[in-house]
Amino acid sequence: MTIREKCEAAKNAAPTLAQADAATRNGAILKMARYLRGEANAILAANETDLKSAGANGISEAMLDRLRLTPARIEGISASLEELALLADPLGGGEVWRRPNGLEIKRVHVPLGVIAIIYESRPNVTADAAALCIKSGNAVVLRGGKEAIHSNLAIVAVLKRALEDAGLNGDVLAIAEDTSRETATELMRMNEFIDLLIPRGGKGLIRSVVENATVPTIETGAGNCNAYVEKSADLETALSIIRNGKTSRPAVCNALEHVLVDREIASAFLPRLREALPEVLLKGDAEAAAILGVEKVDDDEFFTEYDDLILSVKVVGGIEEAIAHINSHSTKHSDVILTTDIRKADAFTRSIDSAAVYVNASTRFTDGGEFGFGAEIGISTQKLHARGPMGLTDLTTIKYIVTGDGQIR
Repeated sequence: MTIREKCEAAKNAAPTLAQADAATRNGAILKMARYLRGEANAILAANETDLKSAGANGISEAMLDRLRLTPARIEGISASLEELALLADPLGGGEVWRRPNGLEIKRVHVPLGVIAIIYESRPNVTADAAALCIKSGNAVVLRGGKEAIHSNLAIVAVLKRALEDAGLNGDVLAIAEDTSRETATELMRMNEFIDLLIPRGGKGLIRSVVENATVPTIETGAGNCNAYVEKSADLETALSIIRNGKTSRPAVCNALEHVLVDREIASAFLPRLREALPEVLLKGDAEAAAILGVEKVDDDEFFTEYDDLILSVKVVGGIEEAIAHINSHSTKHSDVILTTDIRKADAFTRSIDSAAVYVNASTRFTDGGEFGFGAEIGISTQKLHARGPMGLTDLTTIKYIVTGDGQIR
């Protein structure tokens, strides 16, 4: 089937999923988790094919880590789906009120319809996105990156079988086998079938979607996360948080990319930062570079999302300069202040215009699972209609049901 035919089939099948009760949708997700475990060897074999191809094409180790599946990661995906099935049903519910004329108005949550997702080389997104859409009653059309095509096709085959065995129409889940740019562009303009498009990936992918899509979109994923080490910070705590933010998984969107350090503590803190991050390539503005003995970079460097073991450092004159720099350079994803001054923490959280703002904690927590939402569909860096980690409720819209007994206006 062409991508257009798959989108049309998803649109036709979407009402059957929207009308399925919570028990049926949850049962399908539990089967997905069980079947993923049962087919782990086949999925890992497909992933190995992708890893070999990516390695031969010179993909960085950090990006290979995003692509790599392991038995533990498949178990983690399956466990997250089981947790998702236990969450409250996002559909229905809502407020009910009565007007003076006797009309009863009920506001309920309903599915968006058909959600398309364009993403890059993380095959776990395939399972997470599919399960979130099924739980929220939405059909989903996936278009992953070429690096993960064998992994994605293997996962989708397992998930579709689980859907059908649970009594649902398998057409509510589709994946583009053609990973060309032309297919992605076609998906961006499928207004008659797609209700919402969500890109998950780097700046290039998101820019392409914003510039080319005619269907409604939500910008997600681009991360340019900053840490500000305020002069009162506990330096050991700061080093631990920065190390976790940069090195635990450097190619994910909630990884740290830049560190701002108060001038009063720069000469004491920066040598310790260098010692704490021996595997990280450090760069700096003029002041930081002089202290660290590293490459000097200009202001443009602080717009960069490295997705690698690289960190840029800037010395600032205080919290006002730090706030101004972050608000003008970040992608409004996640930023953190490291401080023991409650007033400075309050000023930072009120002034930073990002989806997630932290005080003395790693930006790596910006994640639907860590926030208690179950798996996430993405992390929105815009302000409409969702912001931050997007969970189940963010995949619904509102319907008003109005009941009367003959009222006219």
